[in-house]
Amino acid sequence: MARERRETGILRVVKPRVLVVDDEPGVRKALQRGLTSEGMDVVTAADGPSGLRLAQTGAFDLLLLDIMLPGLSGYRVLQHLRAQEVHTPVLMISAKDGEVDQADGLDLGADGYLVKPFSFVVLVAQVRAVLRRAATQGTRGALRIGGLVVDRAAREVRWREEPVALSPREFALLEVLVGRAGTVVTKDELLRAVWGDEQAATRNVVEVYVGYVRRKLDAVGAGAFVRTVRGHGYVASDPELDQATTG
Repeated sequence: MARERRETGILRVVKPRVLVVDDEPGVRKALQRGLTSEGMDVVTAADGPSGLRLAQTGAFDLLLLDIMLPGLSGYRVLQHLRAQEVHTPVLMISAKDGEVDQADGLDLGADGYLVKPFSFVVLVAQVRAVLRRAATQGTRGALRIGGLVVDRAAREVRWREEPVALSPREFALLEVLVGRAGTVVTKDELLRAVWGDEQAATRNVVEVYVGYVRRKLDAVGAGAFVRTVRGHGYVASDPELDQATTG
């Protein structure tokens, strides 16, 4: 269920990005496989702290969040996110089916609640409904990795509250990388996302613009956030996010 976005005259198709946080390996694997087959880009986490760190980036369209998690409960993860003004839609999933449990999740800012075991068909229907509601609101929150903030509404980048001047193309490239924080983005993916169908654009152009962005981030002390993954592409991350994605 890809969504369309038009920027600078180019129509782009963007897969919804979903974060699944659940401590049961079988549940994570099944949801990742099933939602991927529905056209979504799925990232998983196995505990509360890792899920919180990933969700704090603001780089997801939806969180599927279990309540009973090691390290930090789903309730506390949601509470931290809302306190930090991360408004990514959240569907809570749990074996706890009491009315009070459901009310607690909704009161903390969840957008829905599913009781295990649930029908995958119903889950997908709820996911699509939440994504549609979010799309009609038209608001896109800021992206964050540590002290680096990509403000998509204002089209601005800040490092520790200080502005970083980027050209529109450089901003678009960094937005794609931080929008998939912790995930390797290939040169071809960057080429399609940032340059669209411009015939003159090549992989070499991607390398040149990544260099431009790195130099400007280096100048303010944030150059380490964009790294080359040799033979694959580029990743925007930091040590804490690396730990969350590998953990």
